[in-house]
Parts: sequence; C-alpha cells; structure tokens
Amino acid sequence: MGRSRDNRRRAAAEAVVEAVEGGLAELIPDPDRARAWSLLIDGAPQSHVDLDDPAHLSFEYQRRIGHVIDLAAPPGKPVQAVHLGGGALTLARYTAATRPRSTQQVVERDAALVQLVRRELPLDPGARIRVRSADAREGLAKVPDGWADLIVADVFSGARTPAHLTSTEFLDEVRRALRPGGVYTANLADGPPLAHLRAQIATAAARFTELALIADPAILRGKRFGNAILVASDTPLPLAELTRRAASDPHPARLEHGAKLTDFTGGATPVTDTSAVASPAPPPSVFR
Repeated sequence: MGRSRDNRRRAAAEAVVEAVEGGLAELIPDPDRARAWSLLIDGAPQSHVDLDDPAHLSFEYQRRIGHVIDLAAPPGKPVQAVHLGGGALTLARYTAATRPRSTQQVVERDAALVQLVRRELPLDPGARIRVRSADAREGLAKVPDGWADLIVADVFSGARTPAHLTSTEFLDEVRRALRPGGVYTANLADGPPLAHLRAQIATAAARFTELALIADPAILRGKRFGNAILVASDTPLPLAELTRRAASDPHPARLEHGAKLTDFTGGATPVTDTSAVASPAPPPSVFR
C-alpha cells in the first residue's frame, strides 16, 4: 500500500500539465515503466507511450489497431502510412518500431498538442515521421493519389469524432489516397443503442468490399460504451489471424465480418456530408 502511495505521489509531482487547443493536456508518468507516459485531454485518456519500448501498446483499442498494422504487409516490411489524429504519436511510433524505414504522415489539428508531445516525448531521430498541424480531412486531401499502404483514423475532438470524418465523402478521400490493396482502419466509439456504430459500418460498406469489426463482445451487444475497430480494404483481409490475435489479447475481443456484420447494421443507411453528425459523447462513468 505504501509503494502505491509513493507511485501516486511521484506521478503527481512529475506530471506535465499544459493548455492546448483541445483542452487541458496532462502527461502522466507510468509508475511501472521508467520512460512511459499517458496523455489525457480534459481528463479523458488519449494515448500511452513508452519511449524505451514504442512497440508496447497499453490501451486495448491501440493494441487492436496494432494487430491491423502488423498484418497490413509482410512482417517488417516498410509501409507508407497516414495517421489521422496524432495524440502522443503512439501508433506512428509503433509502426516505425515494427516496420523500420516506413514513411509516415501524421495529421493532427491541435498544433499546441503537437508541440507539447514533441518537446516532452521526442520522436526517434531516425523515424521517418512527418507531423502536419491541420484538420484531418484537409490533411488527407493533400496526400497523393494511391500513396498510402495504410490509413489509420483515430480522431476525437472533445471525446467525439467530428461529423465530417464520418461520411461517404470522407471515405472517398480515404479510397483515393490508398493504393490498391491498401488497408483503412478507424477507431469508432459508441454505446447503446449503437446507432452511430451501425451507421459507420453501413457507410464503410458503401465504399469498401471487405470489412471487419473488432470489439469487446459487451460493446457489440450494446451493454456498454467503448471502442470498436473498423478494418476495411478492397482486397480480402487476414480474418483468421486478426481473429486469433484479438481473442488472445489481455482483454479478448471478437471479430465480426461478412453476413453477421451486415446483420449488425440493422438496416442502417450510409452517412453523407449532409446527414453527418459527430459521434456520441461518452458517459462520464467511462473515465472514472
């Protein structure tokens, strides 16, 4: 018990707190890892980074996206990746560590947050990671046609995904920037009655031929609010290996695809720019 109190005092003493465009950012040291930090915005956990081991993914949803990154190309092969939403640059660091010589673009709207992360959690000088402060959709529009092997969307503003990143028109830009056979993956957050998540699957199905969804079974049953990971491509996905990895995580997840995923949408229709709304705000209990 005494050691736990000491760890809490250490975290409080060494935390970095700074106002950024999106709210109050806090970098909290991990008491169990010497150079690891959690990023919170207005109290909501955003990212976890271990500077000594950037291949370590602590958050459940980031581990699941990590599986997608692992299987997007042969092991160790460099990729060209676009990350929409930067946070603490966790997934870009992961890609650089697991796929050396990869070329990556990160689009993060909050310039003050980018400065904070660069200062306090510096990138490996050898990592080929370019960070651009811009709106995610505007930044994506600047990516050359067919440039990306992988596009990762993990964008939240006030714990909600902005409406203009939920539409078929947005996915048209994703498709344009992806090479043939490239992979798109997105962090989607929702809770009961899952109207947003169902509509996002229907939207993706209107633009991609191959889809999968990875999430905690309780989320898929509409029992609680949480994250679900969409995976999409125009070529077959590595479903068996994704299923195995998701099921063997510390917090096991289920993968849905095919007819079951179609049934999951419950007849939801694709979202367009004219009908798009931001994802629902999480209940306060999520961050307690």
